[in-house]
Amino acid sequence: MADHGRARKLAERIQQIVAQMIDTRIKDPRLGFATITDVRMTGDLQHADVFYTVLGDDEARAGTAAALESAKGLIRSEVGKQTGIRLTPTLDFHLDAVPETAAHLEAALLEAARRDAEVAALAASARYAGESDPYRKPVEDDEDGADEVR
Repeated sequence: MADHGRARKLAERIQQIVAQMIDTRIKDPRLGFATITDVRMTGDLQHADVFYTVLGDDEARAGTAAALESAKGLIRSEVGKQTGIRLTPTLDFHLDAVPETAAHLEAALLEAARRDAEVAALAASARYAGESDPYRKPVEDDEDGADEVR
């Protein structure tokens, strides 16, 4: 049975180690301004998917991907040394799509706000098709008192 708490703690530790390695030990000129966003472990702690983002254009992303692939062995050995677990997990680096997704959601929210403003403008100038109160009301006959409730 998999220990999810242990996998989560190990993933957090691997995220810290990889971020520290990128910041201090890896001196590859292709490496851009990268941020480690998430690490996901398998239940048996044998494989870790490391997600990262890169500030810059497509060229910076490609260079960072190549730099991380070439430094994968060094990073994995450091993960093994610092975690002290029996079997060091394999590492796979994936470009995280969070910034692109956030930009897409931001554009969708702006479009929804624009459409809401259009609907509000149409509603402000709208008029009723008939009377303003379409519901029937009982006619009150005050002269003979026939509508009194008994």
